[in-house]
Amino acid sequence: MIFASVGSMLPFDRLVEAVDDWAGAHRQERVFVQIGEGSFVPRHAAWTRMMSHPEYLAALGGCDLFVAHVGVGSMVQALEIGKQALLLPRLAERGEHTTDHQLHTAARFGDTAGIEIVHSAGELQQRMTALLHAPLAAGTLASVAPATMLKRVMDFLEQPRAA
Repeated sequence: MIFASVGSMLPFDRLVEAVDDWAGAHRQERVFVQIGEGSFVPRHAAWTRMMSHPEYLAALGGCDLFVAHVGVGSMVQALEIGKQALLLPRLAERGEHTTDHQLHTAARFGDTAGIEIVHSAGELQQRMTALLHAPLAAGTLASVAPATMLKRVMDFLEQPRAA
């Protein structure tokens, strides 16, 4: 199953339309899209506007491929559970966000295992097909700091301080 999400803050019709077009050409695949408050309504993929956090985590946990914007929360949640993430940055010039910080985030995290960044709807659709047949190597991100780091922080905090 492919799960695509635009997040809860802003619409992202370009991503939703690309995923829906792909779903129309690949009817044998299950596709579910969280579309937010966008104006484009999918014709081929199952969809919802918003999801509770438990519903979102269940969809993410049950998918074979996660498609989303380049939001840090989206990346972190996918990495924490070892899901491959195909990400399309929102662009300020298209009115998809107020700044191009998602391009900067994409540049910073584009080499992270388990994450692939694309820059167009066509590239997104091509990679969706490819990643279902040859998934990315799973990336991981611990949800807690390593014990050695926690110990160093605790040792530092427990040191006596000068008044």
